Amino acid sequence: MSGTSSPEAVKKLLENMQSDLRALSLECKKKFPPVKEAAESGIIKVKTIAARNTEILAALKENSSEVVQPFLMGCGTKEPKITQLCLAAIQRLMSHEVVSETAAGNIINMLWQLMENSLEELKLLQTVLVLLTTNTVVHDEALSKAIVLCFRLHFTKDNITNNTAAATVRQVVTVVFERMVAEDERHRDIIEQPVLVQGNSNRRSVSTLKPCAKDAYMLFQDLCQLVNADAPYWLVGMTEMTRTFGLELLESVLNDFPQVFLQHQEFSFLLKERVCPLVIKLFSPNIKFRQGSSTSSSPAPVEKPYFPICMRLLRVVSVLIKQFYSLLVTECEIFLSLLVKFLDADKPQWLRAVAVESIHRFCVQPQLLRSFCQSYDMKQHSTKVFRDIVNALGSFIQSLFLVPPTGNPATSNQAGNNNLGGSVSAPANSGMVGIGGGVTLLPAFEYRGTWIPILTITVQGSAKATYLEMLDKVEPPTIPEGYAMSVAFHCLLDLVRGITSMIEGELGELETECQTTTEEGSSPTQSTEQQDLQSTSDQMDKEIVSRAVWEEMVNACWCGLLAALSLLLDASTDEAATENILKAELTMAALCGRLGLVTSRDAFITAICKAYSVQGQSVMMISPSSESHQQVVAVGQPLAVQPQGTVMLTSKNIQCMRTLLNLAHCHGAVLGTSWQLVLATLQHLVWILGLKPSSGGALKPGRAVEGPSTVLTTAVMTDLPVISNILSRLFESSQYLDDVSLHHLINALCSLSLEAMDMAYGNNKEPSLFAVAKLLETGLVNMHRIEILWRPLTGHLLEVCQHPNSRMREWGAEALTSLIKAGLTFNHDPPLSQNQRLQLLLLNPLKEMSNINHPDIRLKQLECVLQILQSQGDSLGPGWPLVLGVMGAIRNDQGESLIRTAFQCLQLVVTDFLPTMPCTCLQIVVDVAGSFGLHNQELNISLTSIGLLWNISDYFFQRGETIEKELNKEEAAQQKQAEEKGVVLNRPFHPAPPFDCLWLCLYAKLGELCVDPRPAVRKSAGQTLFSTIGAHGTLLQHSTWHTVIWKVLFHLLDRVRESSTTADKEKIESGGGNILIHHSRDTAEKQWAETWVLTLAGVARIFNTRRYLLQPLGDFSRAWDVLLDHIQSAALSKNNEVSLAALKSFQEILQIVSPVRDSDKPETPPVVNVPVPVLIGPISGMSRPFVRTDSIGEKLGRYSSSEPPIVTDELEDLNLWWAAWNTWYRIGSESTKPPITFDKLTFIPSQPFLTALIQIFPALYQHIKTGFNMDDLQKLGVILHSAISVPISSDASPFILPSYTEAVLTSLQEAVLTALDVLQKAICVGPENMQIMYPAIFDQLLAFVEFSCKPPQYGQLETKHIANAKYNQIQLFAPAEWVALNYVPFAERSLEVVVDLYQKTACHKAVVNEKVLQNIIKTLRVPLSLKYSCPSESTWKLAVSSLLRVLSIGLPVARQHASSGKFDSMWPELANTFEDFLFTKSIPPDNLSIQEFQRNENIDVEVVQLISNEILPYANFIPKEFVGQIMTMLNKGSIHSQSSSFTEAEIDIRLREEFSKMCFETLLQFSFSNKVTTPQEGYISRMALSVLLKRSQDVLHRYIEDERLSGKCPLPRQQVTEIIFVLKAVSTLIDSLKKTQPENVDGNTWAQVIALYPTLVECITCSSSEVCSALKEALVPFKDFMQPPASRVQNGES
Repeated sequence: MSGTSSPEAVKKLLENMQSDLRALSLECKKKFPPVKEAAESGIIKVKTIAARNTEILAALKENSSEVVQPFLMGCGTKEPKITQLCLAAIQRLMSHEVVSETAAGNIINMLWQLMENSLEELKLLQTVLVLLTTNTVVHDEALSKAIVLCFRLHFTKDNITNNTAAATVRQVVTVVFERMVAEDERHRDIIEQPVLVQGNSNRRSVSTLKPCAKDAYMLFQDLCQLVNADAPYWLVGMTEMTRTFGLELLESVLNDFPQVFLQHQEFSFLLKERVCPLVIKLFSPNIKFRQGSSTSSSPAPVEKPYFPICMRLLRVVSVLIKQFYSLLVTECEIFLSLLVKFLDADKPQWLRAVAVESIHRFCVQPQLLRSFCQSYDMKQHSTKVFRDIVNALGSFIQSLFLVPPTGNPATSNQAGNNNLGGSVSAPANSGMVGIGGGVTLLPAFEYRGTWIPILTITVQGSAKATYLEMLDKVEPPTIPEGYAMSVAFHCLLDLVRGITSMIEGELGELETECQTTTEEGSSPTQSTEQQDLQSTSDQMDKEIVSRAVWEEMVNACWCGLLAALSLLLDASTDEAATENILKAELTMAALCGRLGLVTSRDAFITAICKAYSVQGQSVMMISPSSESHQQVVAVGQPLAVQPQGTVMLTSKNIQCMRTLLNLAHCHGAVLGTSWQLVLATLQHLVWILGLKPSSGGALKPGRAVEGPSTVLTTAVMTDLPVISNILSRLFESSQYLDDVSLHHLINALCSLSLEAMDMAYGNNKEPSLFAVAKLLETGLVNMHRIEILWRPLTGHLLEVCQHPNSRMREWGAEALTSLIKAGLTFNHDPPLSQNQRLQLLLLNPLKEMSNINHPDIRLKQLECVLQILQSQGDSLGPGWPLVLGVMGAIRNDQGESLIRTAFQCLQLVVTDFLPTMPCTCLQIVVDVAGSFGLHNQELNISLTSIGLLWNISDYFFQRGETIEKELNKEEAAQQKQAEEKGVVLNRPFHPAPPFDCLWLCLYAKLGELCVDPRPAVRKSAGQTLFSTIGAHGTLLQHSTWHTVIWKVLFHLLDRVRESSTTADKEKIESGGGNILIHHSRDTAEKQWAETWVLTLAGVARIFNTRRYLLQPLGDFSRAWDVLLDHIQSAALSKNNEVSLAALKSFQEILQIVSPVRDSDKPETPPVVNVPVPVLIGPISGMSRPFVRTDSIGEKLGRYSSSEPPIVTDELEDLNLWWAAWNTWYRIGSESTKPPITFDKLTFIPSQPFLTALIQIFPALYQHIKTGFNMDDLQKLGVILHSAISVPISSDASPFILPSYTEAVLTSLQEAVLTALDVLQKAICVGPENMQIMYPAIFDQLLAFVEFSCKPPQYGQLETKHIANAKYNQIQLFAPAEWVALNYVPFAERSLEVVVDLYQKTACHKAVVNEKVLQNIIKTLRVPLSLKYSCPSESTWKLAVSSLLRVLSIGLPVARQHASSGKFDSMWPELANTFEDFLFTKSIPPDNLSIQEFQRNENIDVEVVQLISNEILPYANFIPKEFVGQIMTMLNKGSIHSQSSSFTEAEIDIRLREEFSKMCFETLLQFSFSNKVTTPQEGYISRMALSVLLKRSQDVLHRYIEDERLSGKCPLPRQQVTEIIFVLKAVSTLIDSLKKTQPENVDGNTWAQVIALYPTLVECITCSSSEVCSALKEALVPFKDFMQPPASRVQNGES
């Protein structure tokens, strides 16, 4: 505008106008003067206007009628040149907008005239156009006239004019509507109340419309009238009109100015009432027409569809639907239904093509489709339009494959079964090459022999139609083959693309909105809560509505889409087409998934999978002959239980595969249960391509030995790494899935794996490991949220681990262990150390693997544990019990390598990780270590595990304080939990504090190992157990000792005792391998014996060293009894080793000293033989590194503090000792009791055993002496006696026995004597009442003394004496099994003891009363009477000396008690003893030397001296008979008794002259005592004398007799000696008598002496000079008797 109104422009305009007028006047000068005049006045007029007005243009406009007039007149001349000039001038005015309304009217009228005259038609059109476009002055009638003018020009004969007019009409129509739009725009701000017009007349009142709107209304209304072939209301003057043009105009208005119709009711009314009915009416021929149907079916001929109208109608419909859908819901339903019908196979091809094109137009408008769906499909009683459209497209495509595309009705019948390769000819113009060879140059679809090319028709997403645009065609065009198919194909693709992008976009918006609202909700905004709620609920409603629409859309279309796409996919031979179809299926699947429409989602996925051709077992089993335009890229065996045939993969299969991968990769989140399908298909591919799992679960190309049927082309070979990579990426992307989708994926993999497992059952073929590998991969990438998938994942892998197929199993284990290791090393948030639950969750499957019996799995499991320990050992925390449980779960039968690996783990734990694990796990470590000890596969492991237990105990000891604190804390927590739940806390050894329980578990474990079947293990365990209790027992609470004693130690003793007593006595040849076994261990029994020994010793040692702890426990005495019982049963076992050891233990526990009582006593109770001394003293000196609340230190403090400790009283102590005594007695009596029968196997206790047994007594006695009574003594005696009597086995004798010549006692004999010694000493210092025991002791000793001559019998056993007494030789190889001991030294020692004891005790009442002296004498009588016959010469000598000593003490006592008669029975015994000894019947041995003989004679002399000193002087206290016996004996002794064994030469010595002399002197001495104090004494003298004299008389008589008889022969030497002795004795007697006071000599005696005289005289005749000289001396004293003085005689008689 500015351009036309600028001063220059105005100036230019004025100039131009003036020049135009001038030109006009010039032209008309001649012919048309009026015109010339008008022109000239016009010039003046213009000038005037220009001069007078500042606003020149406005002034011009006002006067435009006048200004224009000359030009109009010029046009009226009908002179072409003038007319053209005028029209140009008018146009210039118009273009400067200086034309008023009236002027315009005038111009139009003028133009009408020109039109009617057919002048300047093009210029006219141009002028009209300029007039209408430059301004809005033309209205109403003028406007209609102008429009009609253009219309009329459209129908001239001239083609150019026609076309120009058509274009002008179109432009004018547009201008009219544009004006209306502009008018609305101007009035937009003024809000009008629309006047509601009632009525439904054809012409609605237009009074409400503004001017421009009214024009537009009228114009549109008339256009409808014209198309409908009715007369126009407003366009008056129309002469003719074509429908096609009318439809085009309608279409352009509807298309260009939709808002007009939408905003103005009047216009909408026109649409509804006029346009739609019109369209439907015009459509009717197309609807009714059936191609190929006979006309006779209807009476009237059917009007044939007319392409131009039909096509234009479809265009109008497209616009209506597109723009006015909301106004014309019902009408559109009809239109759409019609469109769908037009696709029917019986419609002409062109009709179907344009219909498809129309539908394509909707398909690219997803919002429109959405509206269809909302308006129809979702309404109850409405046609399912959207569904129908999609289905129709499907059917259309299907029909194209079934019906040959020639349109020839004749062939349509056979279309269904037309399978003749490519026999259907293609139209020539389709640009195809014939398909004889099945090779195509162009992309195409081929299905059942029908071949349809694919044409490139449009860019994707735009519906550029070909036939809908053919506005110039009148005849239906020929449609190229494949065109309709291609459009329909694109419809489908665009439909899918449109719907999915729309819905996904809206979904995305919704999601972001949700997020923002939730974010807003969470941030403290100003809005009130109610608003929030309101907005949220609105949004919820909106979402619900939207979702319903989306679901309906998908539900409506998916079936049709799927059917069509699947068919096309099947038929596609073009890679790009295939790609598009697959992509469409993929996007639909993803969309359905997102909307949660499972069925449809699964259907699409199935379609893709089917296209890959995995269905059940079969996979495109193609025979090479079958025609397929697909390149085969791989051949392999199908994944089936019994694979039949081979599988070929074509490139299309691989494409499907890629799509599937893509689907899974990008849309995994929405696959849900379809994962199974997808994965099954992928698995199949992987199987055929031979990808195998590698570490981490990735699949790598690597074919195991498969059938020869596997062939991969190089194309695929290069693709393999790519496919493998995509597969891996697919599972990597699972980390972006949400939890639910992830679960779906895992479940799918699991069920896939289950199928693979089923397939792999019962054969050892290569299984499919795809699922397992991918489970692993999925687990690894989802570590950050492993919790949610851990259970299903590991649960399944555990099942895989149990599979019989080793390869499958191995991978299951590989996957499981990799996951566990990865889970533990992953950097979780929060870290594992703070998330115990997760850690336990991760380790749990490791533990579960322990339930699987396959060794390979267990090995994997243990290797995993080892790796975990090495990498994570420090941070396992609460996972320790599980890890330890795995090691502990290894059973004995699981093979050496497993046990070894597990043990390696355990060693690692014990050496490195004890300090880092929670203390509560220590007990498990103990259990596990113990269980390895019990494994019998490998001895070294068992022994090492015992070593580990020792290390563990050491650790407990060093870290005791911290462990205890932690355990107590834990215990308190558990206790609290238990109380809350109301359950009882249950753990082993419960009442003990937790730290003690730990120790107890350790002890109990070692205890179990102590009864292991293998001796080495038992030994090692036993040593360790007692060492630990010894070394670390001080850490235990006092009360816990109770459990140690009863539950650990006694329990162990019981088991050992039982095993030992039932052990096998069979000989074990070798200890496995080439190990030789020592004979002392060559039976199980002997091996168990060793264990029993060790155990008993250990327990006894503990009792001994820990007595101060044990005694204060309540039931110490019961424990003591049990221990004694064990000692007893061991001591009585028929095994020397055990029994001896039992006694050693017995000795050990008896050396115990009661706890120290006074503070001044030393603070260390004796420690007996313990490897680890326990320092008992103030706490500072403790060996324990920390102090407990009731620590040992305090316990000991109690003992050493000034107040007396709580110790059981003496009485209890006594009871303990008496219990020990009873045990001792039982052991003694049982073990020494001789067996009833004897054979080779009879068990006879060994000497060391008996020695030890007896040696126990003294120690024991010290404690029981106060109550020890006669009964006990009796019992003791029996045992001592029996023990001494036990013989020894011949093979042991050289070691035990001294040689016979050495008078040495065996240790047993020593012990027996010691026992008696202790006893007698105790009696000695004991109270009076104990002394009644003396006699019993004497009896015992005397019994032993008898052994010197008569060794004891042991039952019925025959024993050989060890040596021959005569030669003193040891017979080492005595034939007898058993050898009696040499009892002589023992008996002699016993005798010495008797004498000593008697010396001390002779005067004791009991000794007197019990006739001890008599017993001693009686006992001694045996060896004395045997004399030389004694086994040992020393015996009788000792007996004599003992007798002398005893008598020297005993006789005074006997005299003291003479009156009481207590000794009466002793005297005869004594007399007999003297008699037996002095006149023994045994003959001295031949080899006795002279010196010996003299020494022996001296002994005899000593005896006589004793008689003369100790007996005879006290004759008056002694019974007469006894004295008589003595006298007789002296008498006998005083006369020589000779030994016939001596040679003559020796006789002088061998006669016991000294002895005889002594006897005689004694006789004499007692013949005349100087003073007779008692009649008794005198009696002795007389008796002695008469005996003597009688003896002399006898000898002399015998001599004389012999002398006479012998004649010349000399008498034997001894007889001569005897007679000489007698003669000497007679002279000595007479001398004595003379010296004695006369009154002391009995007259009777003198008579006897004198009576000798004649006998002496008779001897004078003897021939021996010696006898003669002796006789001389004997006769000389008789001279005194010649004259006896009378007084003396008288005195004698008085």
